[in-house]
Amino acid sequence: MEIKPIAYYRGPLTEKFGTPRQAGLVPDLPGTVEFCKGFEPAMLDGLEGFDYIWLIWGFSLNNPHASLSSKVRPPRLGGNEKMGVFATRSPYRPNPLGLSSVRIATIDAAAGRIEVLGADLVDGTPIFDIKPYVEYADSHPGVRSGFASAAPSKALKVVWTDPSMRDGTLEDILAQDPRPAYQDDPTRIYGLSYDEKNIRFKVEEDVLTVLEADIVS
Repeated sequence: MEIKPIAYYRGPLTEKFGTPRQAGLVPDLPGTVEFCKGFEPAMLDGLEGFDYIWLIWGFSLNNPHASLSSKVRPPRLGGNEKMGVFATRSPYRPNPLGLSSVRIATIDAAAGRIEVLGADLVDGTPIFDIKPYVEYADSHPGVRSGFASAAPSKALKVVWTDPSMRDGTLEDILAQDPRPAYQDDPTRIYGLSYDEKNIRFKVEEDVLTVLEADIVS
C-alpha cells in the first residue's frame, strides 16, 4: 500500500522541542490543515456537524537513520524506565504514523482549509487521512490507561521578565515543561521557536522564567 499526504499542518511550532507531547494538552493552540492539490470541497460536506476530527499524520522530523528499538523510555516515566514500543506513543515506530484528536474551529471548504485547536504537531507535518471523531465509539471513560492513567499536571509556574512578552497560549506550552526528563540544570538557558519568535527561558525548581522573546529577522 502506498500512501501520500492529503494535507499539511501549519502552526506556530517548528521543532519537536516545546511541541505538546499529546493533543489537547494546550487546548487553544491554533493550527491549520491545508489540503493538497486534488482536494475537492465536496470532500468536507457534512463535517460541519462534528466538533472534533482525527488526524492521521507522519513523524516528519524523525531522524531517518535512527534504529528502531523494541523498547523505549517514555518521558512520563522520567526517561528511566523502558516500555515496549507498542505500549507507548513514541515517534520511532515500525511505521512512523501519529494519531491526534483535534477540535475544529472553522471549516473553509472553498479554500481547502480547516482551522483546528489543540494539535500536537509541528509546522509542515504531512497528514495522510482525516476522520470525524464520534463520541459513542471513540470515547471510553473509566478505562485503564497504564502508566499514562492521568493527564500530566501543569508542573511549572511561568514568570515573564517583561510582561509585554506574555502570550497565553505560549504560557500554556511552557507550563507543560518542554525540557527532556533528564535535564534539570537551573543555570541552563533553553531556546524554543514559537510563532516566528525565539523564546529564551530557564527553569529553577517549579518556576519557568521567560527571559527573551525576540522576533526572528
